[in-house]
Amino acid sequence: MTTALRPLTTPLIAYVRVSTGKQGKSGLGIEAQKAAIEAFAATNDLTVVDWHFEVETGKGADALDRRPILAAALQQARKAKAAVVVAKLDRLSRDVAFIAGLMAQRVPFIVAELGLDADPFMLHLYAALAEKERSLIAARTKAALAAKKAQGVRLGNPRCHESVAGARAAQSANADAFAANVLPIVRQLRESGVTTLAAIADALNARGVRTARGGEWHASTVRNLLARNPAP
Repeated sequence: MTTALRPLTTPLIAYVRVSTGKQGKSGLGIEAQKAAIEAFAATNDLTVVDWHFEVETGKGADALDRRPILAAALQQARKAKAAVVVAKLDRLSRDVAFIAGLMAQRVPFIVAELGLDADPFMLHLYAALAEKERSLIAARTKAALAAKKAQGVRLGNPRCHESVAGARAAQSANADAFAANVLPIVRQLRESGVTTLAAIADALNARGVRTARGGEWHASTVRNLLARNPAP
């Protein structure tokens, strides 16, 4: 289990996680998470000594070995005798078993949304409730689709060209969402003096951030990213 926190002296290692989905609009984007953590720290007289940003690019990212930035945050917190703080519990994971594994790391975790009083038992409870809610939603969706199919309703888009156009629109929207999540990191790099495309690519790779396709960054991919929003 985690050790007791000392609210006025415990330093914080902030962990921010986003995916390539529509998290910017859902309040889970980088800027929203940063703002929530900063407000929490200021309210509780706590100091954030470092920030770790992780961008997911696919499924299966709940395993710790697929989350190198989280692993680095844990290691730093352990050495500094600090706590890891996140804006919301699901920024750590939506899986109860994964949360339990994190609790076994013997590093204190603070969820800004839940406050300082949320102990490991409460974190397990909130994770279990969230997991159950997802299971119920999936079951209801499956049942609703089955009922429509039984009524003779044709599921899916019968017009092929509209489906292709929709897929392209979705792909473009995902690319925009991915850019919105990564551009704040690029902005921080530029403010710290990393300005060339190649240097930005190297810095993103060093942080474990992957491209939208899950590959490594190059000057050309950074250029393409900036082209979606030239003023990060």
